Amino acid sequence: MQNIDITEVKKNFRIFGKDNKLDEAISIAVRVAPTDSTIVITGESGVGKDVFARIIHQNSRRKQHNYIAVNCAAIPEGTIESELFGHIKGSFTGADKDRKGYFAEADKGTIFLDEIGELPITTQSKLLRILENGEIIPVGSSKAIKVDVRVVAATNVNLYKAVEKGKFREDLYYRLNQVVINVPSLRERKDDIPLLFRFFCAEHAEKYHVPRISLSQEATEYLKNYRWKGNVRELKNIAERISILEMNRNIDLHTLQHYIPILENLPMLTEQREENTESRDDIIRMVLQNHKDVLELRNEVEQLKNFVRQLLETTPIQQKSLLLPTNEEEEFVAMEEAAPTTQNLKDLERTAIIEALERNNGKRGLAAKELGFSERTLYRKLIEYGLNNKD
Repeated sequence: MQNIDITEVKKNFRIFGKDNKLDEAISIAVRVAPTDSTIVITGESGVGKDVFARIIHQNSRRKQHNYIAVNCAAIPEGTIESELFGHIKGSFTGADKDRKGYFAEADKGTIFLDEIGELPITTQSKLLRILENGEIIPVGSSKAIKVDVRVVAATNVNLYKAVEKGKFREDLYYRLNQVVINVPSLRERKDDIPLLFRFFCAEHAEKYHVPRISLSQEATEYLKNYRWKGNVRELKNIAERISILEMNRNIDLHTLQHYIPILENLPMLTEQREENTESRDDIIRMVLQNHKDVLELRNEVEQLKNFVRQLLETTPIQQKSLLLPTNEEEEFVAMEEAAPTTQNLKDLERTAIIEALERNNGKRGLAAKELGFSERTLYRKLIEYGLNNKD
């Protein structure tokens, strides 16, 4: 088996970090590179999936041939098949000559299909044909062309869930899923964040001919605990922004917070808290809807009681027992007594309105939409609960 020098690979592809998950991903990429297996690289946007595709190509027997990278999400659906598979002259308006597609250009080499989950379903079936038979059919042609292409795909979405939703072909999913390499997010490799930040700052200092940036201990911890939704790409952008704009080259916590707002620097439990908040809001909306249903039911019961009373008043006494069982009136009363107290529900509704307004910065239209009210109804309730003077 091939000996893998992880350090050498990192040096060649400018990968910085000592995280075990990162090293494992690199190790898998190098081990599968000499094969012709189809590879799927998974990970969040900005983690560097394209770097792993290049590692695979450069360590394969195809490295002397073309490496073509294609962002599937960036090509309009109407032209993507022409871009991938080519077309013949006259196949559509504007097709004034034959054109080779990316797969033909990558013959004997590697094609990297980034964001493969964005491929249209019809295009997915043609990709499956390539993987199974090594054949492409240019747009407007009926003749299949043989190609020898190694496919490396990448996605930041869960393809299995996409299959369940009918957005991705199940047969293509299993055909692609020969080897999966997961690139860890930046928040999974917290100890690598200061190292990457220092590298980017040094790079920008050299580029813009400015002194290097240094971080205080507090600022370093703050940087490590940021969620980094944009991963390495976001970190690099912030390092560049600070390097260009900040006059003080010794960055403390207060200065760093100008570039990474404290409200955005939430702990890793944020997602769980957001889920809990959404669940709580769903419960409030459900209770309020149940309150509405109860009120409607009580109204219907009251109407039925009035109808029965009117009927009894005009019906001979001897027939009353046939129309009204002795316990029916008691059941009506019991139903009313079992209903939740209006006062408690009003308190809950008042709280829900206050919280909705706070979440939407006092914008009544957005708060009303969230609560399922019309804006007029919300305004009326604000007056009812004495909230109309709140911002």
